[in-house]
Amino acid sequence: MMVVSTYIGIYYNVVICIAFYYFFSSMTNLLPWTYCNNPWNTPTCNGVVTPTGINNTLANVTHSLVTKAAEVAVEVVNKTKRTSPSEEYWKHYVLKISDDIGNFGEVRLPILGCLAVSWVVVFLCLIRGVKSSGKVVYFTATFPYVVLTILFIRGITLEGAVTGIKYYLTPQWHKILDAKVWGDAASQIFYSLGCAWGGLITMASYNKFHNNCYRDSIIISITNCATSVYAGFVIFSILGFMAHHLNVDVSEVADHGPGLAFVAYPEALTLLPISPLWSLLFFFMLILLGLGTQFCLLETLVTAIVDEIGTDWIIRNKTVVTGGVAIVGFLLGVPLTTQAGIYWLLLMDNYAASFSLVIISCIMCICIMYVYGHKKYFKDVEMMLGFPPPIFFRVCWRFVSPIIISFILIFTVIQYKPITYNDYVYPGWSLAIGFLMAMSSVTCIPVYALYKISKSEGTTFLERLKNSCKADIKWGPALSEHRIGHYAAPGSEGEVEVRPLKEELKEKEDEKRDEISLTIQGSNGSTAHNTTPSA
Repeated sequence: MMVVSTYIGIYYNVVICIAFYYFFSSMTNLLPWTYCNNPWNTPTCNGVVTPTGINNTLANVTHSLVTKAAEVAVEVVNKTKRTSPSEEYWKHYVLKISDDIGNFGEVRLPILGCLAVSWVVVFLCLIRGVKSSGKVVYFTATFPYVVLTILFIRGITLEGAVTGIKYYLTPQWHKILDAKVWGDAASQIFYSLGCAWGGLITMASYNKFHNNCYRDSIIISITNCATSVYAGFVIFSILGFMAHHLNVDVSEVADHGPGLAFVAYPEALTLLPISPLWSLLFFFMLILLGLGTQFCLLETLVTAIVDEIGTDWIIRNKTVVTGGVAIVGFLLGVPLTTQAGIYWLLLMDNYAASFSLVIISCIMCICIMYVYGHKKYFKDVEMMLGFPPPIFFRVCWRFVSPIIISFILIFTVIQYKPITYNDYVYPGWSLAIGFLMAMSSVTCIPVYALYKISKSEGTTFLERLKNSCKADIKWGPALSEHRIGHYAAPGSEGEVEVRPLKEELKEKEDEKRDEISLTIQGSNGSTAHNTTPSA
């Protein structure tokens, strides 16, 4: 999980820094990707906004775009691919993209500067650990909903928005047998929920022992999926509006990967009145969403380092560790700010943290349920929650989840296709590096398993394997007051099982009544306690 979080933390902050770049670029009267009359534009550039209509109202802009939209539609038919000003701004100005993943070219200094800004912001927000990040997350997690609502209201009032929403809600049943769809869906849910990253374990370690994690997991899962659906309405209402003006299908407007966030949607924003304002809101929302994820990734690495080393100096100087991790992350992200950086970013996104997450989570389910033991795990959950986990979750943990995850993994491998970026096909050596990154996290599991087996007691391999699968003698709650039931030391009071709350209250009332009965009245009117033990 640390390896996965390291990979994601390196390239994810580059995505945030590009959002910072677009945010700063939007602080102008005219968005720089509006027209095709810039030095970086090519003869094939076709804009959707005319200079005469940019300062008018939306109605005037719509009227002035009728002729242009018809021309663009003809261009789309006649040409193999329409090149928009936002796409050329993205490729030829922001990235200055090279022709090959091995041709790094120069470091894009504006992106490098924004990368430094993003890492400084992350460090400052985590300077006091979860104490500071917890307060910041109140803002980074809630304010995007405000921006989403503003963009949603604006989007559904635009002409053609209904077309985009219909496209969004219409199922494409022929793709249900496509493994890539299921793989992308799994990657999305793993990303949004943080499964197999280590972030959930890190943040949960700061909870109280009896925290109701069952309630939290239900709320987070529902809120996460509902937010994704809500964001889809925001995106596709704008894309439907753009498709209406271009007189093309919504599928030809939308792009995948960074193209949707930095090409298609920014171009759609140029069609809105006061477009810089909407652009500022959109990219500010992207920054906040990205920072929320980055906080969790960095905190996972810092907490793991501090807990594993555990020296007094490390514990006292956790801020220094946070700064050191941020500096290393910045330096490792510098190659992604070169002209070939986007190729490496997509390579890491598709290999370093995709099907490796699926493998890790599948192994986790199998090991906890069948090596550690589902009965022990259910008792652990009951001890912390005060009630056993519902039957639905027990069935999912034991059977449903491992089967579904394995199914997705197998069919993703069967229908594997090498990644591409637009028309660029990645060379074999780069794909080999991608697979090495993917396997570098997964191989940690068998390597460490073999290490533990070799260190376990026993004369034969089977004896060592059996002993290595047993829980360590120190395994259990960290605090002694929580070590009850099967974790209690022999002969201690902790062997008493947890009883319902009503029984505990009744027992306290009986003890209080016995204490009162032990108090006797003295001859002089004073009270004294009976020192002889009662039956």
